[in-house]
Amino acid sequence: MSLFYMSLLEIILWVILLFAIVCVIRVIKGPTIWDRVLGFSIISSKLVLIIAIFSSMRNTAYLLDLAIIYTLFGFLGEIFLITFLSKNVKERG
Repeated sequence: MSLFYMSLLEIILWVILLFAIVCVIRVIKGPTIWDRVLGFSIISSKLVLIIAIFSSMRNTAYLLDLAIIYTLFGFLGEIFLITFLSKNVKERG
């Protein structure tokens, strides 16, 4: 890969990491629980993007497998969290 391509990927990685940090702030500070769930989902997506770009930079295919597994666990975690929260909200109100 060319040096320009590697530099561009590094810049993209840093920008995605910055956006992920902003989402962490949203998860911590979110006014409602649903904002926090959405922030968790966005952070999960950003981490999968970071793993995929890093895999492209290092030319390693096994990292893509890890990204797929992380996506699956993140999705299942979100489904369980939303199910738990929606039952909890129905019981309260």
